[in-house]
Amino acid sequence: MTAPTGAVLPGTAPGESGPTEAEWAAAVAAVRQVPAGGRVLLVCHVNPDGDALGSMLGFAQGLRRLGVDLLQATFPGPFDLPDPLRGLPGEEMLVPATEAYPDPDLMICFDAASASRLGELVDRLDTAGAALVLDHHASNTRFGGLHLVDPQAAATSVVAEELLDRLGVPLDAGIAECLYVALTTDTGSFRFEATTPAVHQMAARLLATGIRPGDISRRIFDHRPFGAVRLFGEVLGRARLEPAAAGGRGLVWTYATQDDLVRHGQRPYVLEALIDSVRCTAEADVSCVVKQVSAHEWAVSLRSKGAVDVSRVAVALGGGGHRFAAGFTGRGSADEVMDGIRGQLDDALVGSEDQV
Repeated sequence: MTAPTGAVLPGTAPGESGPTEAEWAAAVAAVRQVPAGGRVLLVCHVNPDGDALGSMLGFAQGLRRLGVDLLQATFPGPFDLPDPLRGLPGEEMLVPATEAYPDPDLMICFDAASASRLGELVDRLDTAGAALVLDHHASNTRFGGLHLVDPQAAATSVVAEELLDRLGVPLDAGIAECLYVALTTDTGSFRFEATTPAVHQMAARLLATGIRPGDISRRIFDHRPFGAVRLFGEVLGRARLEPAAAGGRGLVWTYATQDDLVRHGQRPYVLEALIDSVRCTAEADVSCVVKQVSAHEWAVSLRSKGAVDVSRVAVALGGGGHRFAAGFTGRGSADEVMDGIRGQLDDALVGSEDQV
Protein backbone atom coordinates (compact mmCIF):
# COMPACT_ATOMS: atom_id res chain seq x y z
CA MET A 1 0.00 0.00 0.00
CA THR A 2 1.42 3.39 -0.93
CA ALA A 3 1.96 6.15 1.57
CA PRO A 4 -0.70 8.87 1.91
CA THR A 5 -0.06 11.60 -0.61
CA GLY A 6 2.01 14.40 0.84
CA ALA A 7 3.03 12.30 3.86
CA VAL A 8 6.57 12.39 5.23
CA LEU A 9 7.84 8.83 5.14
CA PRO A 10 10.35 7.47 7.64
CA GLY A 11 13.82 8.27 6.42
CA THR A 12 12.88 11.51 4.69
CA ALA A 13 13.57 14.79 6.41
CA PRO A 14 10.61 17.12 6.91
CA GLY A 15 11.13 20.62 5.66
CA GLU A 16 13.59 19.61 2.95
CA SER A 17 12.88 21.27 -0.37
CA GLY A 18 10.68 19.09 -2.52
CA PRO A 19 7.48 19.49 -4.53
CA THR A 20 4.79 21.54 -2.83
CA GLU A 21 1.17 20.42 -2.75
CA ALA A 22 0.46 23.12 -5.33
CA GLU A 23 3.11 21.66 -7.63
CA TRP A 24 1.71 18.14 -7.23
CA ALA A 25 -1.77 19.44 -7.98
CA ALA A 26 -0.56 21.29 -11.07
CA ALA A 27 1.21 18.17 -12.36
CA VAL A 28 -1.87 16.01 -11.84
CA ALA A 29 -4.01 18.61 -13.60
CA ALA A 30 -1.58 18.81 -16.55
CA VAL A 31 -1.86 15.07 -17.13
CA ARG A 32 -5.62 14.92 -16.65
CA GLN A 33 -6.22 17.89 -18.95
CA VAL A 34 -4.64 16.26 -22.00
CA PRO A 35 -7.53 16.39 -24.48
CA ALA A 36 -9.01 13.31 -26.11
CA GLY A 37 -6.68 12.49 -28.97
CA GLY A 38 -3.98 14.68 -27.42
CA ARG A 39 -0.33 13.80 -27.91
CA VAL A 40 2.03 13.23 -24.99
CA LEU A 41 5.80 13.15 -25.44
CA LEU A 42 8.00 11.66 -22.72
CA VAL A 43 11.69 12.57 -22.86
CA CYS A 44 14.68 11.56 -20.76
CA HIS A 45 18.28 12.71 -20.92
CA VAL A 46 20.92 11.82 -23.49
CA ASN A 47 22.61 8.42 -22.98
CA PRO A 48 19.80 7.24 -20.68
CA ASP A 49 20.71 5.27 -17.58
CA GLY A 50 18.44 2.94 -15.62
CA ASP A 51 16.70 5.69 -13.67
CA ALA A 52 16.03 7.87 -16.71
CA LEU A 53 14.74 5.07 -18.93
CA GLY A 54 13.01 3.08 -16.19
CA SER A 55 11.16 6.11 -14.81
CA MET A 56 10.08 7.18 -18.29
CA LEU A 57 8.87 3.76 -19.46
CA GLY A 58 7.21 2.98 -16.13
CA PHE A 59 5.29 6.25 -16.28
CA ALA A 60 4.47 5.72 -19.96
CA GLN A 61 2.71 2.46 -19.08
CA GLY A 62 0.77 4.29 -16.39
CA LEU A 63 -0.40 6.88 -18.92
CA ARG A 64 -1.58 4.07 -21.17
CA ARG A 65 -3.69 2.78 -18.29
CA LEU A 66 -5.21 6.25 -18.04
CA GLY A 67 -6.28 6.00 -21.68
CA VAL A 68 -3.56 8.11 -23.32
CA ASP A 69 -3.21 6.56 -26.78
CA LEU A 70 -1.03 9.05 -28.67
CA LEU A 71 2.09 8.58 -26.61
CA GLN A 72 5.77 8.56 -27.49
CA ALA A 73 8.89 8.06 -25.36
CA THR A 74 12.28 9.17 -26.61
CA PHE A 75 15.72 10.57 -25.78
CA PRO A 76 18.26 12.72 -27.65
CA GLY A 77 21.29 11.42 -29.47
CA PRO A 78 21.79 8.02 -31.08
CA PHE A 79 18.75 5.75 -30.78
CA ASP A 80 20.67 3.04 -28.99
CA LEU A 81 20.21 1.45 -25.57
CA PRO A 82 22.78 -0.27 -23.35
CA ASP A 83 22.31 -4.03 -23.59
CA PRO A 84 21.26 -4.43 -19.92
CA LEU A 85 18.38 -1.96 -20.46
CA ARG A 86 16.98 -3.61 -23.56
CA GLY A 87 13.67 -5.41 -23.29
CA LEU A 88 12.10 -3.33 -20.52
CA PRO A 89 8.28 -3.32 -20.50
CA GLY A 90 7.02 -0.39 -22.54
CA GLU A 91 10.03 -0.39 -24.86
CA GLU A 92 7.67 -0.53 -27.85
CA MET A 93 6.71 3.10 -27.10
CA LEU A 94 10.27 4.32 -27.78
CA VAL A 95 10.86 6.26 -30.99
CA PRO A 96 13.99 7.98 -32.34
CA ALA A 97 14.26 11.68 -31.55
CA THR A 98 13.84 12.43 -35.25
CA GLU A 99 10.33 10.95 -35.13
CA ALA A 100 9.18 12.64 -31.90
CA TYR A 101 6.05 14.80 -31.95
CA PRO A 102 7.14 18.34 -32.93
CA ASP A 103 4.42 20.06 -30.89
CA PRO A 104 2.94 17.71 -28.27
CA ASP A 105 0.06 18.75 -26.05
CA LEU A 106 2.12 17.69 -23.03
CA MET A 107 5.85 17.06 -22.69
CA ILE A 108 7.17 15.26 -19.60
CA CYS A 109 10.92 15.23 -18.90
CA PHE A 110 12.59 12.60 -16.70
CA ASP A 111 15.87 12.72 -14.78
CA ALA A 112 17.29 15.76 -16.62
CA ALA A 113 18.81 18.44 -14.39
CA SER A 114 19.01 21.05 -17.16
CA ALA A 115 17.54 21.74 -20.57
CA SER A 116 20.93 21.05 -22.17
CA ARG A 117 20.52 17.36 -21.26
CA LEU A 118 17.63 17.19 -23.74
CA GLY A 119 19.88 17.76 -26.75
CA GLU A 120 18.03 18.24 -30.02
CA LEU A 121 14.68 17.76 -28.25
CA VAL A 122 15.07 20.95 -26.21
CA ASP A 123 12.93 22.91 -28.69
CA ARG A 124 9.86 20.92 -27.58
CA LEU A 125 9.92 22.94 -24.37
CA ASP A 126 8.76 25.88 -26.47
CA THR A 127 6.39 24.06 -28.83
CA ALA A 128 4.62 21.83 -26.26
CA GLY A 129 1.32 22.92 -24.81
CA ALA A 130 2.76 22.28 -21.34
CA ALA A 131 6.11 20.97 -20.08
CA LEU A 132 6.44 19.01 -16.84
CA VAL A 133 9.82 18.10 -15.30
CA LEU A 134 10.30 15.11 -12.96
CA ASP A 135 13.74 15.00 -11.37
CA HIS A 136 15.72 14.45 -8.17
CA HIS A 137 18.93 16.39 -8.84
CA ALA A 138 19.69 19.21 -6.41
CA SER A 139 21.30 21.07 -9.31
CA ASN A 140 18.07 21.12 -11.37
CA THR A 141 17.76 24.50 -13.11
CA ARG A 142 13.94 24.54 -13.01
CA PHE A 143 13.60 24.62 -16.76
CA GLY A 144 10.15 23.99 -18.23
CA GLY A 145 6.88 25.29 -16.89
CA LEU A 146 5.87 22.71 -14.25
CA HIS A 147 8.22 21.06 -11.79
CA LEU A 148 8.28 18.00 -9.57
CA VAL A 149 11.87 18.18 -8.35
CA ASP A 150 12.76 16.43 -5.10
CA PRO A 151 16.48 16.52 -4.20
CA GLN A 152 15.77 14.22 -1.25
CA ALA A 153 14.41 11.46 -3.50
CA ALA A 154 16.79 8.57 -4.10
CA ALA A 155 15.82 8.42 -7.78
CA THR A 156 13.51 10.09 -10.26
CA SER A 157 11.45 6.88 -10.10
CA VAL A 158 10.43 7.87 -6.55
CA VAL A 159 8.83 11.03 -7.95
CA ALA A 160 7.29 9.11 -10.85
CA GLU A 161 5.73 6.53 -8.53
CA GLU A 162 4.13 9.18 -6.35
CA LEU A 163 2.70 10.98 -9.37
CA LEU A 164 1.22 7.71 -10.63
CA ASP A 165 -0.29 7.18 -7.19
CA ARG A 166 -1.82 10.66 -7.15
CA LEU A 167 -3.23 9.96 -10.62
CA GLY A 168 -4.89 6.82 -9.27
CA VAL A 169 -2.79 4.40 -11.37
CA PRO A 170 -2.17 1.10 -9.53
CA LEU A 171 1.14 -0.65 -9.90
CA ASP A 172 1.36 -3.71 -12.13
CA ALA A 173 4.33 -5.92 -12.95
CA GLY A 174 5.27 -3.96 -16.08
CA ILE A 175 5.32 -0.58 -14.35
CA ALA A 176 7.02 -2.10 -11.31
CA GLU A 177 9.86 -3.69 -13.29
CA CYS A 178 10.75 -0.38 -14.88
CA LEU A 179 10.59 1.55 -11.60
CA TYR A 180 12.58 -1.17 -9.81
CA VAL A 181 15.34 -0.97 -12.42
CA ALA A 182 15.36 2.80 -11.92
CA LEU A 183 15.42 2.58 -8.14
CA THR A 184 18.15 -0.04 -7.90
CA THR A 185 20.30 1.77 -10.46
CA ASP A 186 20.41 5.07 -8.60
CA THR A 187 20.78 3.51 -5.15
CA GLY A 188 23.54 1.14 -6.28
CA SER A 189 21.42 -1.88 -5.33
CA PHE A 190 20.43 -0.11 -2.11
CA ARG A 191 24.03 0.60 -1.06
CA PHE A 192 24.20 4.39 -1.40
CA GLU A 193 23.47 7.07 1.21
CA ALA A 194 20.09 7.91 -0.30
CA THR A 195 18.77 4.45 0.65
CA THR A 196 16.23 5.30 3.37
CA PRO A 197 13.38 3.33 4.94
CA ALA A 198 11.13 5.01 2.39
CA VAL A 199 13.24 3.55 -0.43
CA HIS A 200 12.84 0.04 0.95
CA GLN A 201 9.10 0.61 1.39
CA MET A 202 8.87 1.57 -2.28
CA ALA A 203 10.89 -1.50 -3.26
CA ALA A 204 8.49 -3.66 -1.25
CA ARG A 205 5.51 -2.21 -3.13
CA LEU A 206 7.21 -2.94 -6.44
CA LEU A 207 8.16 -6.49 -5.45
CA ALA A 208 4.60 -7.16 -4.32
CA THR A 209 3.53 -7.09 -7.98
CA GLY A 210 5.46 -10.33 -8.54
CA ILE A 211 8.56 -9.08 -10.33
CA ARG A 212 11.73 -11.15 -9.84
CA PRO A 213 14.50 -9.02 -8.28
CA GLY A 214 17.23 -11.62 -8.79
CA ASP A 215 16.60 -11.84 -12.53
CA ILE A 216 16.46 -8.06 -12.83
CA SER A 217 19.65 -7.49 -10.84
CA ARG A 218 21.61 -10.07 -12.80
CA ARG A 219 20.56 -8.44 -16.07
CA ILE A 220 21.32 -4.89 -14.92
CA PHE A 221 24.42 -5.31 -12.76
CA ASP A 222 25.98 -8.68 -13.59
CA HIS A 223 25.87 -8.69 -17.38
CA ARG A 224 29.13 -7.65 -19.03
CA PRO A 225 30.81 -8.83 -22.24
CA PHE A 226 34.22 -10.44 -21.83
CA GLY A 227 35.70 -7.63 -23.91
CA ALA A 228 34.46 -5.19 -21.29
CA VAL A 229 36.11 -7.23 -18.55
CA ARG A 230 39.41 -6.98 -20.42
CA LEU A 231 38.82 -3.26 -21.01
CA PHE A 232 38.18 -2.66 -17.30
CA GLY A 233 41.43 -4.42 -16.42
CA GLU A 234 43.41 -2.17 -18.74
CA VAL A 235 41.75 1.06 -17.61
CA LEU A 236 42.01 0.18 -13.92
CA GLY A 237 45.68 -0.60 -14.47
CA ARG A 238 46.30 3.08 -15.24
CA ALA A 239 44.42 4.39 -12.18
CA ARG A 240 46.26 7.04 -10.17
CA LEU A 241 46.02 7.73 -6.43
CA GLU A 242 46.67 11.24 -5.11
CA PRO A 243 46.54 11.04 -1.29
CA ALA A 244 47.14 14.76 -0.74
CA ALA A 245 44.24 15.90 -2.93
CA ALA A 246 40.94 17.14 -1.50
CA GLY A 247 42.57 18.51 1.63
CA GLY A 248 44.28 15.20 2.32
CA ARG A 249 41.12 13.11 1.90
CA GLY A 250 42.52 11.63 -1.28
CA LEU A 251 41.60 11.37 -4.96
CA VAL A 252 41.70 8.30 -7.20
CA TRP A 253 41.07 8.57 -10.90
CA THR A 254 41.50 6.94 -14.27
CA TYR A 255 40.56 7.57 -17.87
CA ALA A 256 39.31 5.63 -20.87
CA THR A 257 39.72 6.61 -24.52
CA GLN A 258 37.80 5.89 -27.67
CA ASP A 259 40.78 3.84 -28.82
CA ASP A 260 40.33 1.65 -25.72
CA LEU A 261 36.74 0.94 -26.76
CA VAL A 262 37.71 0.15 -30.34
CA ARG A 263 40.58 -2.09 -29.29
CA HIS A 264 38.30 -4.20 -27.10
CA GLY A 265 35.28 -4.00 -29.43
CA GLN A 266 33.01 -2.33 -26.86
CA ARG A 267 30.28 0.28 -26.88
CA PRO A 268 30.61 3.37 -24.65
CA TYR A 269 27.86 2.32 -22.22
CA VAL A 270 30.08 -0.38 -20.67
CA LEU A 271 32.22 2.35 -19.10
CA GLU A 272 29.35 3.60 -16.92
CA ALA A 273 29.97 0.81 -14.40
CA LEU A 274 33.69 1.53 -14.19
CA ILE A 275 33.28 4.15 -11.46
CA ASP A 276 32.10 1.45 -9.04
CA SER A 277 35.42 -0.37 -9.38
CA VAL A 278 37.35 2.85 -8.74
CA ARG A 279 35.29 4.30 -5.87
CA CYS A 280 36.07 1.39 -3.53
CA THR A 281 39.68 2.63 -3.09
CA ALA A 282 40.19 2.86 0.68
CA GLU A 283 42.73 5.70 0.54
CA ALA A 284 40.53 8.15 -1.38
CA ASP A 285 37.32 9.98 -0.56
CA VAL A 286 36.87 11.21 -4.13
CA SER A 287 36.89 8.96 -7.19
CA CYS A 288 36.72 9.99 -10.81
CA VAL A 289 36.50 8.36 -14.23
CA VAL A 290 37.15 10.46 -17.34
CA LYS A 291 35.64 8.91 -20.49
CA GLN A 292 36.50 10.22 -23.94
CA VAL A 293 33.52 11.23 -26.06
CA SER A 294 35.38 12.89 -28.93
CA ALA A 295 38.90 14.14 -29.62
CA HIS A 296 38.74 16.89 -27.00
CA GLU A 297 35.57 16.09 -25.04
CA TRP A 298 35.21 13.86 -21.96
CA ALA A 299 32.27 12.63 -19.91
CA VAL A 300 33.31 12.84 -16.26
CA SER A 301 31.84 10.78 -13.40
CA LEU A 302 32.57 11.89 -9.82
CA ARG A 303 31.85 10.07 -6.56
CA SER A 304 32.46 10.95 -2.90
CA LYS A 305 32.33 9.01 0.34
CA GLY A 306 31.18 12.12 2.19
CA ALA A 307 34.06 14.48 2.85
CA VAL A 308 33.64 16.29 -0.47
CA ASP A 309 30.44 17.54 -2.07
CA VAL A 310 31.16 16.53 -5.66
CA SER A 311 28.03 18.29 -6.92
CA ARG A 312 29.78 21.59 -6.12
CA VAL A 313 32.73 20.49 -8.23
CA ALA A 314 30.48 19.46 -11.11
CA VAL A 315 28.35 22.61 -11.02
CA ALA A 316 31.47 24.79 -11.01
CA LEU A 317 32.62 22.95 -14.14
CA GLY A 318 29.29 23.15 -15.98
CA GLY A 319 27.57 19.98 -14.78
CA GLY A 320 25.49 18.88 -11.83
CA GLY A 321 24.38 16.05 -9.59
CA HIS A 322 24.32 15.19 -5.91
CA ARG A 323 26.70 15.48 -2.97
CA PHE A 324 27.86 11.87 -3.38
CA ALA A 325 27.54 11.49 -7.17
CA ALA A 326 27.85 14.06 -9.93
CA GLY A 327 29.21 14.61 -13.41
CA PHE A 328 30.02 17.11 -16.13
CA THR A 329 31.43 17.36 -19.65
CA GLY A 330 35.12 18.33 -19.74
CA ARG A 331 37.13 19.66 -22.65
CA GLY A 332 40.80 19.48 -23.55
CA SER A 333 43.06 16.58 -22.61
CA ALA A 334 42.35 14.16 -19.76
CA ASP A 335 45.10 15.84 -17.72
CA GLU A 336 43.56 19.27 -18.33
CA VAL A 337 40.17 17.99 -17.22
CA MET A 338 41.74 16.62 -14.04
CA ASP A 339 43.52 19.91 -13.39
CA GLY A 340 40.13 21.61 -13.41
CA ILE A 341 38.77 19.09 -10.92
CA ARG A 342 41.73 19.47 -8.55
CA GLY A 343 41.20 23.21 -8.60
CA GLN A 344 37.68 22.78 -7.20
CA LEU A 345 38.15 20.02 -4.63
CA ASP A 346 39.29 22.09 -1.65
CA ASP A 347 36.36 24.50 -2.04
CA ALA A 348 34.00 21.52 -2.17
CA LEU A 349 35.09 20.04 1.18
CA VAL A 350 31.99 19.57 3.29
CA GLY A 351 31.88 22.49 5.72
CA SER A 352 34.19 24.66 3.62
CA GLU A 353 31.32 27.05 2.89
CA ASP A 354 31.20 27.82 6.60
CA GLN A 355 34.86 28.77 6.64
CA VAL A 356 34.61 31.46 3.98
